[in-house]
Amino acid sequence: MEEADRRLGQRLEKAIMSLLDRRADTASICPSDAAREVYDGEDDGWRALMEPARRAAWRLVDHGEVEVTQGGQAVAETETRGPVRIRRARR
Repeated sequence: MEEADRRLGQRLEKAIMSLLDRRADTASICPSDAAREVYDGEDDGWRALMEPARRAAWRLVDHGEVEVTQGGQAVAETETRGPVRIRRARR
């Protein structure tokens, strides 16, 4: 992974965790929330960060920090089609 990509990934991971910390324990966020949080501009350039935000979420899944859900159920990366949500891992 290129250094700039690694730094972006770390910023997105921190944004995901920070957004979840500011919400109720049972709340979830959309990857777009993290993309918007990290994006510096005022336009819709955050859309280019959607795939990196999803990848950051899957790394956090691998670390046991979050779950990615569809229809309120945790899913594996290979099972996802379409929009997903991110929530704290249920322990």
